[in-house]
Amino acid sequence: MKPIKIVKNRSDIGAGTRGSDMGIDALEIAAINAGNNYFKQFPFLDVPTHNESVYDKVRVRFAKRITHVAEQCQRVSDAVKGCMDDGFFPIVLSGDHSSALGTISGVKAHAPEKRLGVVWIDAHADLHSPYTTPSGNVHGMPLAAAIGLDNMEYRANEVTKVTVEQWERLKNIGTPGQKLRPEDLIFFGVRDTEPAEDMLIDTLGIRNYKVEEIRFRGLQKCLQEALDQLSECDHIYISFDVDSLDCDLISRGTGTPVSKGFDPAEVESIINWLIESEKVACLEVTEINPLLDNQGNKMAETAFQVLDAVTARLVPSAMGAS
Repeated sequence: MKPIKIVKNRSDIGAGTRGSDMGIDALEIAAINAGNNYFKQFPFLDVPTHNESVYDKVRVRFAKRITHVAEQCQRVSDAVKGCMDDGFFPIVLSGDHSSALGTISGVKAHAPEKRLGVVWIDAHADLHSPYTTPSGNVHGMPLAAAIGLDNMEYRANEVTKVTVEQWERLKNIGTPGQKLRPEDLIFFGVRDTEPAEDMLIDTLGIRNYKVEEIRFRGLQKCLQEALDQLSECDHIYISFDVDSLDCDLISRGTGTPVSKGFDPAEVESIINWLIESEKVACLEVTEINPLLDNQGNKMAETAFQVLDAVTARLVPSAMGAS
């Protein structure tokens, strides 16, 4: 397994609520309080942010701060590509989920001829575009940009020229056009969607392993099906949004908490099973918001436990002293 490099992306400008920019610090505090030297074991880089743009007046209603989000995604893409070009396995720790478009673009830019699979562990599908979004928050759009979906059939918004230009820019970060095929995207735990997203999931045949299905049929069977579906993919990118966890079981320390989600052991098992395929090229953890945590720092503590455990599967010898 390749050596790990941690990419710290403290941007939260794609979200509707401030605070996920502090998620990385909350993870580090969780490690310190657990007596774990995780963040001293690996090299890291800090990606510059545009978080100051939250003070600017929102002029693009249906893709808020999209110009700066596009710049941030480009920075993340460059950082991830650079890590992979240098022979590292990037673990990306992000504020809000909009930057996942940058991560996906960076993985693709590293090996544009390779077929990329995406496993999205999340309560949300994030398949909106500026034309369909009810909120205007770009953290609900990264997968639509990665696949190249406008979803004009469900168009509800009249967008500005600037929005169109920046949306096209987002879709072409890293490499021109589509980064992955819809059949190479698999959801785990998605349970809070809008009709425009439901239509895409149905018409494109995107597989969604819901929490109740996994518990009824068994995690092993579902994961084997997922790996079989991604068998033609050369690389797999895993995105772990902490709102995939059950907010009633853990805490509400994320911007868009949803009940009836996974427990931490289930998420850990999903990621570890995928790692065993030896195709996983990048892992991202995102959307921890300590300002919203009703249980102290519980969400970050839980996410760190998962992160530490799956990293041990990536580099068992390095983690022995943690």
